[in-house]
Amino acid sequence: MWPFKSKYEKITHEEICDAIVQLEKELQNCERSMLEKDQEIDALMERGKNEKSRESKIFIAKKINFLRDEKQNDLNRAMYYMYNIKLMNRLKAAVDDNNFFKNNSGMPLNKLLADQKGLAKFLNSALNTKTKAENVLTEADELFTDVQEMYEPNEKIYGTQEADDELLSIFETDSRMGDDDEFAAIEEEVKAKQEGNKEN
Repeated sequence: MWPFKSKYEKITHEEICDAIVQLEKELQNCERSMLEKDQEIDALMERGKNEKSRESKIFIAKKINFLRDEKQNDLNRAMYYMYNIKLMNRLKAAVDDNNFFKNNSGMPLNKLLADQKGLAKFLNSALNTKTKAENVLTEADELFTDVQEMYEPNEKIYGTQEADDELLSIFETDSRMGDDDEFAAIEEEVKAKQEGNKEN
């Protein structure tokens, strides 16, 4: 047997937890930085739309592109931290498993496992009990499903009406256009149609 302990054998649960906490703090910093850049980019986009001077618009565009590059760097770092955290958690699980099995393999109850015939009998009995209990649940689940499949939603309550469709169309149009005047004109047209429907 190798006389020296592996470096992994010397790692403690607490050391790994401390490393994970530090990585999670760094990840949160990246996420905060990305959020701040998103907010700044949105503000600059609005400013650029309203800016009259071409030189100012060029400056704003360059600043937005600079912030996007910075945000991409933050995103890359965040993904690196996330991957590192994932691997640290796997290492922690391995260390915990190693300690768990070392500490529990010599317990008196583990000697029961040496009785293979008695164990087989017990396991078969436990399996039969489990199967019967599961069958009761699955039969009840199938009954719920059969009854629920007979239900048809009331279209007057849950379906979309013509007015709903028109409003959905406005939402989609507004998100594409971003023009307040055109949005207001469409909204007035929908209101007029709704009032006309009420009169009819």
